[in-house]
Amino acid sequence: MNQAAAFSQKAFTQSLKKYYTFYTGGFIAFVILLAIAEQLGLSRKAIGLTFLFATIGLYAMIGIMSRTAEVAEYYVAGRRVPAFFNGMATAADWMSAASFIAMAGTLYLSGYDGLAFIMGWTGGYVLVAVFLAPYLRKFGQFTVPDFLGARYGGNVPRTVGVICAITASFVYVVAQIYGVGLITSRFTGLEFGVGVFVGLGGILVCSFLGGMRAVTWTQVAQYVILIIAYLIPIIWLGVKHLNNPVPHVNYGLVMQKLAEVEKKIIADPKEAEVRAIAKSRSDAARAALKDPAKSHAEGKAALEKQVAELKASGPADKLAAAEKALAAYPADVEAATKAWRADQGLAAHTAPLRKHAEAFPGKDEEARDVARRNFLGIVLCMMFGTAALPHILMRYYTTPSVREARNSVFWTLFFICLLYMSAPVLAVLVKYDVYTSLVGIKHADIPSWLGAWQAVDATLLRIADINGDGILQSAEIQIGGDLIVLMSPELVGLPYVISGLVAAGGLAAALSTADGLLLTIANALSHDVYYKMVDPHASTTRRVTVAKMLLLVVAVIAAWVTSFKPGNILFLVGAAFSLAMSGLFPALVLGIFWKRANKWGAIVGMLVGLGVCGYYMFTTYPFLRDLIGVTKPVAEYMWFKMNPISAGVFGMPAGFLAIFVVSLLTAAPDKETQEFVEHVRYPKLVGDIDTRGN
Repeated sequence: MNQAAAFSQKAFTQSLKKYYTFYTGGFIAFVILLAIAEQLGLSRKAIGLTFLFATIGLYAMIGIMSRTAEVAEYYVAGRRVPAFFNGMATAADWMSAASFIAMAGTLYLSGYDGLAFIMGWTGGYVLVAVFLAPYLRKFGQFTVPDFLGARYGGNVPRTVGVICAITASFVYVVAQIYGVGLITSRFTGLEFGVGVFVGLGGILVCSFLGGMRAVTWTQVAQYVILIIAYLIPIIWLGVKHLNNPVPHVNYGLVMQKLAEVEKKIIADPKEAEVRAIAKSRSDAARAALKDPAKSHAEGKAALEKQVAELKASGPADKLAAAEKALAAYPADVEAATKAWRADQGLAAHTAPLRKHAEAFPGKDEEARDVARRNFLGIVLCMMFGTAALPHILMRYYTTPSVREARNSVFWTLFFICLLYMSAPVLAVLVKYDVYTSLVGIKHADIPSWLGAWQAVDATLLRIADINGDGILQSAEIQIGGDLIVLMSPELVGLPYVISGLVAAGGLAAALSTADGLLLTIANALSHDVYYKMVDPHASTTRRVTVAKMLLLVVAVIAAWVTSFKPGNILFLVGAAFSLAMSGLFPALVLGIFWKRANKWGAIVGMLVGLGVCGYYMFTTYPFLRDLIGVTKPVAEYMWFKMNPISAGVFGMPAGFLAIFVVSLLTAAPDKETQEFVEHVRYPKLVGDIDTRGN
């Protein structure tokens, strides 16, 4: 980088710092004004809509101001994003709906076991810094399939790379759109499916016009919102329970109190009663649903017989109860089926309370071994998946130099850790608040805001008076992990404006990642398929236009798939990591560090890795099993009893093995390819760009 360019880059960085300082101050002032308006009588719906449209409008403005038709600007933001801001943008790109919405929820539900995600996702950036980021920046093109096509030669490796990148990115973007739909429907009152497409508009305004240039500067703005939104409830809870606005340093005191509360709940005979009733009703419902028509007829006949017998000779009170039961019995098979399905859902209320700090729980040593294996499996999948996600790796193409690429990994970790160090704190504080402020109250006194969340998605929040005593037991409330963060302000009695702020933060997290993912998919199709294979002579304007059209098509398809609710956010995100590590990580790493890796080894390795991972998911995950009609028990398909989210532990080794074997059995790469590996392997700390593949 020459002296003039360095001066220009420094001036650009100073301008960015000034703009985003004013932006942060303006956003804080906006929140304060809304809080004042709430006290003056502004309705909750108006607050929710204001946050939704104000933030989306802000992102749209950045997107419009960043519009471009230049290829380098559209694909890699002109390669001039400073390390500090690239770290912030990458953190926003990274901290998806899973990190913002589901991370604390997973820790709330799983306790110690949830730490596997934090360890894996954070550790993955070490792999990115050591194995991939500087080398891909030295290569200097636009996409991950671009590198595979240049390294291994020909369009076949590029095409397989496109398939792997699109598969992982599409699964990931569905999770983000699900989070957008959840937030939009809750704070606008729209039906979930409609909320998904409304949120989709917010995604498109960020990325459609300006590509990576617009996405980068939008993501920096989104990071500011999401981190402020995440920290405020934690500060409030810290003051409430610890008299400390930074509860990260001593939240262990609340964990001790939580352990005492858990002991009392576990010892409560009412909790055991609720679980026993829930199991009895869910088992009966499952049996009845095997043949609903027969079960309905037999059930009605049994009640009619009982009433007849009691009329002949029976106590009046028993007769009245039997007649009441007969009158309440479903009128037809359809109504009975609906009731049985509701009772079948009570199976979620049968599990005993899990202690938050207990590691690897289980009835016996075998069960604990399975828990340990799955913990390690998640850590590995999240780590290696992080290092292979195309939308993350693309961000390191945007820095001015290799040195800046390395530095931006440091800043990325710093900005991510601000949230990841807070998630365990929030999980503990919220759980303690639930056990002390909700458990034990009368069902008649349950706050109305819980009903509002239940109306959004009944599968995420279930409350039922199972034993009929009118008191809310712990086993009678099942909160989905995707709700913990979003409901935390209402749980602790914060002003509703904070609920709107947290929703805006969750929306920012989901939108930022969705933008990056959609751009990854569209760029792979437009650059690697259309430009590299279909029309190599396409003008720059045509290439960018095709990218925009493909981005729109992919976004609509992803929203349509999301409307079917194919899984919870955490599984979908975890599946994307497993798919990325299985299909891409072996080919990328061996392409950089093993000169003998060749074209056919990479092709077979990517297909085998992706295939093994996909097979395991389709045969072990309920939604996917139903999709392809698998009826045999899941246990017959499980290897080492690993959960489907960790399918990458089988896919990645299979991919590595296939590349090694096939590469050794076929011809070695030519001299030009080996020189290319040398060039990429030893990056100079300057902004030189390899033009191979242009």
